Amino acid sequence: MSAPPSVFVSHGAPTLILERAPARDFLAGLGATLGRPEAILCVSAHWETAEPAVSTAERPGTIHDFYGFPEALYRLHYPAPGASALARRAAGLLAGAGLGCALDPDRGLDHGAWAPLMLAYPDARVPTTQLSVQPGLGAAHHLALGRALAPLRDEGVLVLASGGATHNLGEFGRHPIGAPPVEYARAFDDWLAEAVEAGRAGDVADYRNRAPHGARNHPSEEHFLPLLVAMGAGGPGAKGRRLHASFTYGVLSMAAFAFG
Repeated sequence: MSAPPSVFVSHGAPTLILERAPARDFLAGLGATLGRPEAILCVSAHWETAEPAVSTAERPGTIHDFYGFPEALYRLHYPAPGASALARRAAGLLAGAGLGCALDPDRGLDHGAWAPLMLAYPDARVPTTQLSVQPGLGAAHHLALGRALAPLRDEGVLVLASGGATHNLGEFGRHPIGAPPVEYARAFDDWLAEAVEAGRAGDVADYRNRAPHGARNHPSEEHFLPLLVAMGAGGPGAKGRRLHASFTYGVLSMAAFAFG
C-alpha cells in the first residue's frame, strides 16, 4: 500500500461521539478516506509526560479521563489490540534522533485517542499505540518528534495526532454546540489553515507570536502540540491539506489536516 499521510484531527468535547455535528460525520468517514493502515501511532493531547513515552500494552484499556458527562460515555470501550512492536520502533527512531523515549507497559487509550478512532475505525481491529506529548518542551520539540517518526509512514503506519485547533476551555460552554465561531477563534483558525497549507512549519511552531490571538486560543499548549507532530511526520517541507473545517460551541475549531 502507499504510505498513509500523517493526520491531525480535533477531537472536541467527549460528547462529540454522541452528538450530531459536522465534525462527527467527518470522523466517521475518515477511515474510509484514509484506508486501513498496518498500525496506528496516536499522539494524544491527553497524555502528558516530561519526556516522550510510548505504550507497549498488549491490550490497551479504554481510559475514561473525564468527569460529569453522560453515563453512556462511560459504557463505551475501544478494544483495539496493542502495537508493542510499533511502540519499540517509534522509540528507536526517537532515540536515533537524540530525543529518547520511555516504554510504558500499562498505558491505555485516553479519549483523545479512542474517541476519534471509535468513529474512524469502529471495528477496533487495527493495532494501536500511543505517544505522549511534552508541554514543558515546547512546539519546536514536537515538530522534531514528528520528523523523527516520518519513516513510519513508509511502513504503513498511520500517525494520527489528536488535539484541538483551538482550545480555550475557559470560554467553553457559553454557546450551544452549533453556534457560529467567535471572532478570535475564527481569526486564528483562518491563519492556521493558511500557514499549514503553505507548509510554514516555523510559523506554526511559533504560533504564539505569529498567529492572531494565539495564547487566547491555547491558554495551555497540550492540544496544539499534536499538530506539530503530524506536520513534522509529513516530511521536510510538507504542505498540509485541510480535510475538515467546522466549529463546535463557538470556540472549538474542529479543523483536521493531512500531511504527505
